[in-house]
Amino acid sequence: MIVVTKAYILQEIKRTAEENGGKPLGSHKFESETGIKRYDWEKYWPRGLGDAVREAGYSPNQLQRPIDIAILLDKYAGLAHELGHLPVKAELRFKRRNDSTFPNDTAFRRFGTKLGLVEHLVKHCQSHAAYDDVVRLCEEYVSKTPKESANDSESREEVIGFVYLIKSGRFHKIGKSNSAGRREYELAIQLPEKAKRIHVIRTDDPGGIEEYWHKRFKEKRKNGEWFALDATDVAAFKRRKFM
Repeated sequence: MIVVTKAYILQEIKRTAEENGGKPLGSHKFESETGIKRYDWEKYWPRGLGDAVREAGYSPNQLQRPIDIAILLDKYAGLAHELGHLPVKAELRFKRRNDSTFPNDTAFRRFGTKLGLVEHLVKHCQSHAAYDDVVRLCEEYVSKTPKESANDSESREEVIGFVYLIKSGRFHKIGKSNSAGRREYELAIQLPEKAKRIHVIRTDDPGGIEEYWHKRFKEKRKNGEWFALDATDVAAFKRRKFM
């Protein structure tokens, strides 16, 4: 179990800032990314996370005006065109880390669910011939997404699932589930050696996040969802609390 000390909080501020293109995270995103709660940092910096950010050597984020919707949709469409598929959150964050002009992934939350974003994206791309392929990607996504009833549309929430890392013998498995504990039990009764849970990432896009990690470790794939990971790979996976 990690002891949340002052040094650990400063370390996490620096790590997440580096992964965010040198910019420190806001308090809500920092909490979701690291699992460090407000009461943890307020023990050392009662006035707020901004003081901790300064001590870590950064300037606290300033409030910014929301990005124009047309610009936001154009950036998303451009990335989808580049990737050949609608990006998942991990890909939005990767793009942001490598391109400071690309919006933070939280900027896309104004559309509600991903389906809401896709509906706006179709209308935006239909007036841009260069994004005909993105329109097709959107139509494919909508056709595969179950339609909501009128009663559900007012109070819909993004479905939270899990992408898990377990170990059995010398190998690690990366998989997805709506119930990480149940899946761990199912695997335990199938494997010759007991499966040990290493880490679980909460996500609203289990399939996309699972695919991200499978691609990241593709050179170490052994069979199916099983990989020969080293300590550095496992540490990279464990740094993520939510994606």
